[in-house]
Amino acid sequence: MKSETYPMQLAGSQPYAKLTTYIQEESTEILISQRPLVLVCPGGAYAFTSDREADPLALQFLAMGYHAAVLRYSVAPATFPTSLCELAYSIRLIREHATEWHVNPDQIIVLGCSAGGHLAASMGVFWNRDFLAKALNMETEDHRQWKPDGMILCYPVITAGEFAHRGSFDNLIGDREAEISQIFGAPALEALSLENQVSSDTPPAFLWHTSTDDGVPMENSLLFVNAMRRAGVNTELHIYPVGCHGLSLANRLTNNVQKECQSWVFLVHTWIESQYVEKTE
Repeated sequence: MKSETYPMQLAGSQPYAKLTTYIQEESTEILISQRPLVLVCPGGAYAFTSDREADPLALQFLAMGYHAAVLRYSVAPATFPTSLCELAYSIRLIREHATEWHVNPDQIIVLGCSAGGHLAASMGVFWNRDFLAKALNMETEDHRQWKPDGMILCYPVITAGEFAHRGSFDNLIGDREAEISQIFGAPALEALSLENQVSSDTPPAFLWHTSTDDGVPMENSLLFVNAMRRAGVNTELHIYPVGCHGLSLANRLTNNVQKECQSWVFLVHTWIESQYVEKTE
């Protein structure tokens, strides 16, 4: 395995923002020419990025035979769209190195937990918006350079409405509500409620949540899945009957053991294989 770190220093980025890649090295004994890459966005209410939702997840996907990467994106006092630009730049960087790293450029999947799920889903719904190209100082026809090919959303923050995790939106918007509203031509909270932004251009998604999540209610996932269904986008959802917020792998390694929820790892492996790998073989 080859690991490298790339600073993510864009306009508004915090000094710690970085992308760390974990690339499976080519081997004559393992005849795989290209692999999917799972790009992990840890949660943390846009106030920090969680350790238990970072490397442990990346290593899990490495064990499945995929490449992985972790984005430690900028959080408060950084505001929207700084972290989204960092994620877009990360996807673009991976795609530019796809041949060198043996990444399938059509199988770059973003994974996000909690507020990281909001970031990953934001990439899925906003990838083709002109405001993002402008923020990246790129031409609008370059949109597809940072389009994710799929999303894995673990107990994601989605809505700023009735079932919102208010702290995430407070940190994401900061004191820039008027400016963000101007970007969208709509109130910032309405625009950043991602169930309002899904379209037929949104990539496929795998979501899981627990019905007893009292940090980010499961209605966040339900709202997003309903919007995906209306848009005709392929989606898989699993709701577990028990489990607190922030489970990550739901095992001893990630400090929250919930055996009922550990199966999501095997389910998402099957989803990636059937949705991406088997279609290219």
